[in-house]
Amino acid sequence: MRMIIIYINIKINKNNCMQKTIAFLLLIYPILSGAETALCGKAQNTNRIAVAGGSVTEILYALDLQHKIIALDTTSNYPLEAKTLPSIGYVRSLSTEGLLSLNPTLVLGENDMGPPNVLTQLIRTGIEIRIINEKHTSAGIIEKIECVGGILDEIEKSNYFVERTLNPQISKLDSLATKNNQVNLKVMFILNLQGGSPVVAGTGTSADGLIRMTGARNIMSVHQGWKQFSPESIVKAMPDAVVITQRGLDSYGELEELYKHPSLSLTPAFRNQRVIVMDGMAMIGFGPRTITSAVQIAGALNEIIN
Repeated sequence: MRMIIIYINIKINKNNCMQKTIAFLLLIYPILSGAETALCGKAQNTNRIAVAGGSVTEILYALDLQHKIIALDTTSNYPLEAKTLPSIGYVRSLSTEGLLSLNPTLVLGENDMGPPNVLTQLIRTGIEIRIINEKHTSAGIIEKIECVGGILDEIEKSNYFVERTLNPQISKLDSLATKNNQVNLKVMFILNLQGGSPVVAGTGTSADGLIRMTGARNIMSVHQGWKQFSPESIVKAMPDAVVITQRGLDSYGELEELYKHPSLSLTPAFRNQRVIVMDGMAMIGFGPRTITSAVQIAGALNEIIN
């Protein structure tokens, strides 16, 4: 990490925009250097935590550490009681003034927390910031939970939660995924529909990671990121099953209406009514609920092949 930061600084120091980015990287170097040890080591003061990231909030509640939270971002909508706390805005559009007014001792967030200039300003005021890395795997979720436990000096709690709650679910998930993988199930994940056209998950997305966890194949993995597809592309993909977020379905109408969609209705998934509807954050937030959701999806897919 040290060598990469220095190299970039030398090569692009004439670009003002990039100078700001490099300044931010250098300021958070104590957080990033030493990789996981520095990132997940005990924070100086965890009495007043502002959280920017729904999965981090979910983890804190799962570990019974919610009493340390003073404010949350708008993606932190689970559990329901979390919505009663003050908001710091959207995870990627935080406000320096808004955060400072809450007097946090620690800002704890996911790796899309920002913008960088706000984090830079917060660090300059002496507020400790921890950015928790995200990997779209079961092991990545466990690492995230253990990291939160390390930062809050509650490693025993995080280990206990992983061992007693998550590991049994992961064992079940792995068993189902192995069976699904043997038949090459083709799955499409729809985030929402814009103008009637589905916005679908490609490779590199959290939904792509979720599908892989279930042992199925993301039929749109040949594409990068989230992308809106034409009716012709949807029909050509011919998914065996479709997973769609509850919010995405709600924006279109009832499930019965979606079954009549002009292009989706022509796919094997819709002809056989193999459509799975679940809460989006539960599925692709990559907190503890993602593993539970993956088990449920893998089980539903397993019924297709039995």
